[in-house]
Amino acid sequence: MPALNVIDAYAMGLIMPGYPIANVCFKVYGFMSMAQAVSFLSDFKLGHYMKIPPKSMFIVQFVGTIVAGTVNICTAWWLLGSINNICSDSLPADSPWTCPGDHVFFDSSVIWGLVGPRRIFGPDGNYGAFNWFFLVGAAGPAIVYALHRVFPNQGWIPLINLPVLLGATASMPPATAANYNSWLLIGTAFNFFVFRYRKKWWTRYNYVLSAALDAGVAFMGVVLYFSLNMQNKSIDWWGTAGEHCPLASCPTAKGVDLGPDSSCPNHRQFRLGDTTNHYATTVRDYWHKEGVGLWALYKTEP
Repeated sequence: MPALNVIDAYAMGLIMPGYPIANVCFKVYGFMSMAQAVSFLSDFKLGHYMKIPPKSMFIVQFVGTIVAGTVNICTAWWLLGSINNICSDSLPADSPWTCPGDHVFFDSSVIWGLVGPRRIFGPDGNYGAFNWFFLVGAAGPAIVYALHRVFPNQGWIPLINLPVLLGATASMPPATAANYNSWLLIGTAFNFFVFRYRKKWWTRYNYVLSAALDAGVAFMGVVLYFSLNMQNKSIDWWGTAGEHCPLASCPTAKGVDLGPDSSCPNHRQFRLGDTTNHYATTVRDYWHKEGVGLWALYKTEP
C-alpha cells in the first residue's frame, strides 16, 4: 500500500498550514479511500483462494459495506452520547474507551495541520534531516536488488523486504509492545518453521488461518464487551497495564513544559499556559478545545 497517509498530510500541511480540519479531510479523501479499496481487494483475493464466484463475492461485499457503514456510524454516535469521558486521558490504562487509534489521528491533525511541517521538518524546525529518509526509502529496494546481483549465492538477501519491514512501523503509534510480540511470534512460527517443514500445509491453510485469526480477534472483542465491559468487569494482566514506562507519554522534543507537577524532564522554552506567547496561546486553546495531546510541539515563534 502506498504511504499516502503521511504524504497527503505533509503536502496539505505545506499548502494550508494552520488548518487542522482541512488537513484531516484531505487525508481522509486521499488515503482512507485508497486503504478501503485495498482492503476490498484483499477480501476478493481471499474469495479467489476459497473458490467463491466473483459475482457472489462482490454482492456480499457491497451489502456488507452498506450494513457495516450504517452500524458503525450509529454505534459511534451512541457511544459518544452514552459513555462519560470517552477517548479522554483521564480514563484508566485498562479502559476499552481510551481510543488509541483516534488519538493518533487527532495528534496527526495537530502535527501536520495546526503546527505544519515547516515548523517541524522545514526551515523553521529542528528535524529537516528527516526528509532525507524519503530518498532512503526510495533507494532501499534498489540497494537490496544490487546486493542480490553482486552476491547471488546468498539466499537470505532476497528475503529482505524493506516495504514490509518499514511499513509495519506505521501501526506502532496506536499499538503496544504486546501486539508486536504476538505478531512476531505467530509470524515466525508459521512463515518460517511451518513454511520450511510443512510446506503443503502452509500452502493450503496459511492464508485462511490469517483471516481466521483476524476474525477471531473481532469476535472476541464483541464477546468481551458483552460479557465483561457491560458488567463493569475487566481482566487485569500486564498487557492491559499500559507501556510499563513512566516516561512513555512524555514529550521527546524541546519546547514542551508540562509544569512543576509533571514527572517528565522539561526542556524549558515555553509553557502552554504562557499567555504572553501568541503561538503557545493558540496551541493551548486548540488543545483544550479538541482534546488532543500535543506531544510533538517543540518550537515557538521568534
